[in-house]
Amino acid sequence: MSDLPRRPFPRGPLLGVAALVAFVLLAIGVSRGIGTVPTGAPPDPASATAVASRGLRFVDQADGTVAVLDAADARVIEVIASGQENFVRGVLRGFARERRRQDIGAEPPFLLTGWTDGRLSLDDASTGRHVELSAFGQTNAESFGRLLKRQDGTR
Repeated sequence: MSDLPRRPFPRGPLLGVAALVAFVLLAIGVSRGIGTVPTGAPPDPASATAVASRGLRFVDQADGTVAVLDAADARVIEVIASGQENFVRGVLRGFARERRRQDIGAEPPFLLTGWTDGRLSLDDASTGRHVELSAFGQTNAESFGRLLKRQDGTR
C-alpha cells in the first residue's frame, strides 16, 4: 500500500470553487432574466436588412491576377494583383473548393451583401455556402467592402 498518510481534502478551496460556480450561474440567470446582451455579442442577423448587394464573378488570369467582374454587365471592376489581397484569395479558395467538390464551374456569380448592422457577407447560391466576412475583422471585411461600392463611390 501507500506510505502517504490519508488527509481529507481541504474544505476552504472546495467551498471557494463551489461559491464561484454558484455566482457564475446566478449571474447568467439574472442576465438572461433581465434581457441584457453580453458585451461583444454579435448583432442579431435576423434584425438586419440588406442595404446593398452586388453579384460578382472572380476570374483567374494567366499572369496570376484575378479579375473581379460585375455579374450584371461583365464589366471588370478591379484586378487583384498576384500576391495581393490574401484574405480575398483565401475566401475564394474555400468557395472554389466547394464548387469543385460539387462539380460546379466558375460561371455562377457570388452575391456580396452589405447589411444595416454593418456586416458584410458573401454567398454562393450554387453551393449554398455563406460566409460572414465581418467575422474576420473590419480590415479583412473591407477588402470585400470596396467591391460592393460602384466606381463612382456610391453603393
